[in-house]
Amino acid sequence: MPSIKDVADLAGVAVGTVSRVINNHISVKAETREKVKAAIQQLGYIPNEVARNFKMQKSKMVALLLPSIWNPFFSELAYYIEDELDREGFKLILCNSGGKPDKELYYIDMLNQNKVAGIVGITYNDIEDSVSTDIPIVSIDRHFAKKITCVTSDNYAGGRIALRELVKAGAKKPAFLGAVTSVYSETMLRRKGFVDEAEAQGIEYIVYEESDPIIDDNKYFGNFFKVKEHRDVDGIFAITDIFAAKYIDRAKAYGIRTPEDVKVIGYDGIQDNQLFHPILSTIRQPVEEMARTSVKLLLRKIEDETLEQETYRIPVIYRAGETT
Repeated sequence: MPSIKDVADLAGVAVGTVSRVINNHISVKAETREKVKAAIQQLGYIPNEVARNFKMQKSKMVALLLPSIWNPFFSELAYYIEDELDREGFKLILCNSGGKPDKELYYIDMLNQNKVAGIVGITYNDIEDSVSTDIPIVSIDRHFAKKITCVTSDNYAGGRIALRELVKAGAKKPAFLGAVTSVYSETMLRRKGFVDEAEAQGIEYIVYEESDPIIDDNKYFGNFFKVKEHRDVDGIFAITDIFAAKYIDRAKAYGIRTPEDVKVIGYDGIQDNQLFHPILSTIRQPVEEMARTSVKLLLRKIEDETLEQETYRIPVIYRAGETT
């Protein structure tokens, strides 16, 4: 395997010059830069990024904390975050935490040791004491007591839109189905928007929630259908598309048809393949914009820039499907 010295010898320059070319230093003349690049290509030299970052004391790695890579929304988010980081010359370390706080704290510790340049993360755990405003972090959906930048979709507007669309589709008694996290998250505004819009319109509504995570789906939905007041619910706004799909599946066992008997709207917009039916009506999150915005803000923080605001809310849209 060729070394940096081999590149320097072939290009007829010093090792330090090769290093400056690799690190895009502006002091290298264009002619010299081209000679070094040609030597790198001819030899097939691959820079040792780990050693280079250690020497520079500046990592080009960014950690992405996700509760689960299996969730299609998180997978799509990760795709666009990695793509934006790649455009900017950064690499992604994926931390699929499984919702475990110890794994999240491990990556935060890596940041403290200067092994990653920053973190983009989604966490619903109480790790407040381990997060510092001195390190570059951008949170998605989650607010911390400290001043940490948060990127999110407009969850509140999404809740109001969902209620309006259910009523427009003919629902007279809509219900919100969700789960409450142990720490405050922007996702809770989906319920608030739904409730506020229902009250503004004078519509009777139901809110049905349990603590997150939902361990037993059968028990959750079974308890919902057991309640007498829930039997004439004719509209559902679920906190996520996954929740909505699970409701539709469980409702079949009770002879409840969608959309004939109940109109259903989810939140996320993860169902992109038209081969799957029914196509879910949903509040579509601007996943790509959220991902790219998060990366751009993080890179500004890495460069010690002061951001204009703490929370960046990006508008959502309603995407009609076959369930309303």
